[in-house]
Parts: sequence; C-alpha cells; structure tokens
Amino acid sequence: MEGFNHSRVSEFVLLGLADSLELQTFFFVVFSILYFITMLGNCLILLTVLSSSHLHSPMYFLLSNLSVIDMCLSSFATPKMIMDFFAQSKTISFDGCISQIFFLHLFTGTEIVLLISMSFDRYIAICKPLYYSTIMNQRVCVGLVVTSWTVGFLHTISQLAFTLYLPFCGPNVVDSFFCDLPLVIQLACIDTYVLGIFMISTSGVIALISFLLLLTSYVIVLVTIRDHSSTGSSKALSTCTAHFIVVLMFFGPCIFIYVWPFTNFLVDKILSVFYTIFTPFLNPLIYTLRNQEMKLAVKKKLNNQYFNLRKMTP
Repeated sequence: MEGFNHSRVSEFVLLGLADSLELQTFFFVVFSILYFITMLGNCLILLTVLSSSHLHSPMYFLLSNLSVIDMCLSSFATPKMIMDFFAQSKTISFDGCISQIFFLHLFTGTEIVLLISMSFDRYIAICKPLYYSTIMNQRVCVGLVVTSWTVGFLHTISQLAFTLYLPFCGPNVVDSFFCDLPLVIQLACIDTYVLGIFMISTSGVIALISFLLLLTSYVIVLVTIRDHSSTGSSKALSTCTAHFIVVLMFFGPCIFIYVWPFTNFLVDKILSVFYTIFTPFLNPLIYTLRNQEMKLAVKKKLNNQYFNLRKMTP
C-alpha cells in the first residue's frame, strides 16, 4: 500500500470506547463474552447445516453463508479492540487501518446483498411456492452468494480508490475503536469535504435503498400470507418481525452514520458497536435458533458430540 500513498503518517491512534479503567474492564469482559458466543454460535450453525442432509436447502444454504459473513464482520476489529482495552498505546499501522476499512466495507456490502437474497428466497417460497424449486436451484443459490461477495468487493474498492491517494501528513487520532472511512478521511491534509460527502453518502444511500427493498419484500410476504391463511399469517408475522429486528439493527446504524457523515457524535460509536458486534451476535439467535427445525438439528448435533466424547472417555 505504500506505493499508493506517500504519507508521513505511519500509524493512527484509536481512542476506543472509554477512558476510565473501570469501564474498560467492564467492556473487556462483556465484549470478550459476546465475541466468544458469536464465534461459537455461528460455527455451530455452519457445522450443523453442513452435516445435516435435511438442511441442505436454499434457505439454510444462505443462512450458513450469513454465519460465515457474521464471523468475518465480528473479527475484523473486535479482537484488536478487546486487546487494546489494557494496552498502553492504542495504535494501528497505516496499512492496518486501511485494511480495517477494506474488510469493513467488504463484509457489510456482502451482508447487505445476502440479506436481500434471503428475503428474495422467502418471497419465492411463500408467494410463488409452485416455482420455488425451479427458481431457487443450486446454480441460483451459488450465484446469489457469489454476487454478494462480488458486490461487496466492488463496493469496498470504490470506497478506497480515492482514499489511498489522499495525503495524511498531520493529525492521526481516530475517535473510535476501529478505522472507518468517515473518521479517517477527515485526517487528510487537504479539504476532503465534498469528496467525503460524495463517497460516504453513497454508502448511506445504498444502505437506505436496500433497507426499503427488504421492508417492501416483508410487507408483500405478510400480505400474501394474510390473504391465504390466518394461522400462517400469525407465524409469518412472528418470523418477519424477528428478521426485521436484525435488518433494522444492521441497517439503522449504517444509514445514520453514512447518510449524515462528519457528525462526530458520541452516538456514532454506539451505533458502530451495534452493526459490528451485536448484529453478528444476534443473527444466530434470531435467524436460526428461533427456527424449530434448526433447533432440533443443533440439539442432535450436540448430543452426538456428547455421546462421542463419552465413548472416547476410558
């Protein structure tokens, strides 16, 4: 990356979430537990889907890919944040900072498209059930996942294309626990207001449009179920409500931070925690563990592992 940016700044200082030792200790314990449960829960879901033949369906294929993205999104900054709570110097190299921006926009861009793909899968299953197996075949499912990662990659490259050429020659303090584009771009030694507004607001507009598409798809599904079955409507309402909570927790902070950049509000830190830590933590609970079929499969997987361990014990 040195070939792209001839800056005199070799590292950035991350201010983190709090200054007091008591709060840092509290955050260390809480986020360590959340990160461990996030990785464990998503790994368990991924292994359960891979090892259970009756879960080899489009919906669970997409859910397993969501678990992969959630593990990635939870890992690009959280481990460093946890270690920095007790570090004397909370610094990150220039390349490390750019890498965090790259992976943040890669994973969030990919998850946005994947969430849209998952809503499309539910729309076809409920509104076009007779054509479901034809439309959601293996090629389409793989294509949706590949498209998700491709769009995520193109999105993050477009965000970094101009950032790498900006001169960073003075201020190097980032008021957050990880490097994000709205904060880092302000540290450039030239006026980046217009460029920053264009680049960053583009992400906000994409998130807003995607959110509206998801909201529309859920409304259509609910209306379709209501017209066919009152019992099914109640079940669909419960499912869509759970899904919408995750969508709102993911898209809400993104829309706020990127539609109105350069606000420097303390609330930006809190919102960043939601879509980088809490959303990957809650996704396994809301998207899959509320599903009776998945819960039974997980219990069966855990029981099999327990009995295998007992057999190995002398």
